Amino acid sequence: MKTKLNLSTWPRKEHFDFFSKFEEPFFGLVATVDCTKAYASAKANNISFFTYYLHKVLVTVNSVAEFRYRISGNEVFVYDRVDASATLTREDNTFGFSLIEFNPEIEVFSANAKAEIERVRNTQGLFTREFDNDNIIHFSAIPWVDFTSLSHARSFTFPDSCPKISVGKMTEKDGVKSMPVSVHVHHGLMDGYHVGLFFDALQKEMDS
Repeated sequence: MKTKLNLSTWPRKEHFDFFSKFEEPFFGLVATVDCTKAYASAKANNISFFTYYLHKVLVTVNSVAEFRYRISGNEVFVYDRVDASATLTREDNTFGFSLIEFNPEIEVFSANAKAEIERVRNTQGLFTREFDNDNIIHFSAIPWVDFTSLSHARSFTFPDSCPKISVGKMTEKDGVKSMPVSVHVHHGLMDGYHVGLFFDALQKEMDS
């Protein structure tokens, strides 16, 4: 479900009007996240690390209200729940878009993710299913690269306000495991402050 945001009382209405006129209204940040405890928890619970950190990302996304804002025409709507459209690779190194629904229970989420991963791996092409709503984040894992910056391919003529979150290669130094996380978001909907909230909350989730 979604509800319409009252723009007349929204403190960021002027910011929304300003940045929504940009050809490229998205901005991005990359930060390093400590995943030592998260990796250990995933292994202890026999859950793939990809599934585990994707769940933590979705828990965080759903906890920061601005990450659930979406633009439709000249209006802003707030979704009750946000899922993930993750790029999933196949044995031939192609990938397909998926839809992995968020569930606060990691066991339920893991089972759903496993089924969706298997489905995509046994299909061909990029678009493997239809999407009815934009209550998603665009998610990708780049486990081969410990990146320090990242950009996305985008069509400026296609209306889009979904956050784009990418995770890079996990590295280890002095017993501490870490990985880069890239966040690209629509500046009409949020600022660096809100992305900072996301990274703070994500680190707490990874440490829990």
